[in-house]
Amino acid sequence: MKRNILIIPGDGIGQEVTTWGKQVLESIAQKYNHEFVFDEAIMGHTAIEATGTPLPEETLEKAKASDAILFGAIGHAKYDNDPSAKVRPEQGLLKIRKELGLYANLRPILLFDELLDASSLKPEVLRGTDILFFRELTGDVYFGEKKRNEDNTFASDLMNYHRYEVERIARKAYEAARTRSKKLCSVDKANVLETSRLWREVVQEIAAEYPDVETEHMFIDNAAMQLVKNPKKFDVVLTANLFGDILTDEASQIAGSMGMLA
Repeated sequence: MKRNILIIPGDGIGQEVTTWGKQVLESIAQKYNHEFVFDEAIMGHTAIEATGTPLPEETLEKAKASDAILFGAIGHAKYDNDPSAKVRPEQGLLKIRKELGLYANLRPILLFDELLDASSLKPEVLRGTDILFFRELTGDVYFGEKKRNEDNTFASDLMNYHRYEVERIARKAYEAARTRSKKLCSVDKANVLETSRLWREVVQEIAAEYPDVETEHMFIDNAAMQLVKNPKKFDVVLTANLFGDILTDEASQIAGSMGMLA
C-alpha cells in the first residue's frame, strides 16, 4: 500500500510528537510492506511568524492532496495573553477543519488499570471506564458570525446548526454504538438553547433508525457532573462542538492527561 502523508507539526509539543509519530509510521511501513511518502507543512504560530497567516494556502493545498495528515498541536502564550490579537493560531485549525470537511471528532476515553494512579479521581470510580465521544467539529458557536460594536462595549458569537450537520454526526455515533454496548448518550442544553432543541429533535429522529441502540438525552451541566461522578455509565457520547470541546477535556483527566486520549 502506498499513501501520501502530510505532517503538520504546528507549535510547541506538536514538534516533538510528530517527530516520534513519523518514526512509528516508518516502523509500521517496514513491518507491513507499506510505502509512506511524507511531506511537511506549517500551521499555527509557526506559520504566522513565517507568512503572516495561521494557515498558508500552500499548506491547505498539500493537505487536500494527501491521503492522511499527521497533525501535532497549535497555540502560543503570546496570543493567550492578548485577547485583542486579530490573527491567532487557532484560526488555522478551524479553517482546515472546515475546508477538509472534518466534522467528526472521535475521542476515546480508555483507562488502563496500570495508569489508575495517573488520574486525580478515585480508582474505584474510574476502573473499567471506556467512553467514545463523537464531537461535531465544523458547526456551532466556533463558526458562527462574530460581532463587536465600535466602542468595544458589546460582543456576540452566533451559535448555529443546520439539520444535516446534526444528522451526519449522529449517524456516525449510532453506527459506532452498534459495535459497542449499544448505548448512546446525546448531550445538549435543550431546556435553554434553540440550537440544542433542533439537535435533540434530529437525534430523536435518527434514533428511530437504530431501535437496537438505547438512547439517553442529558443536559450538558448534568453530563459534566456525571462524567466525574460515575464515568462508567457512559459508552458512546454524542454532542455539539462547544460542549464536546469542554467535556472531552474534562474526560481526559479520567485517563490521566490529554496526551493519553490518542
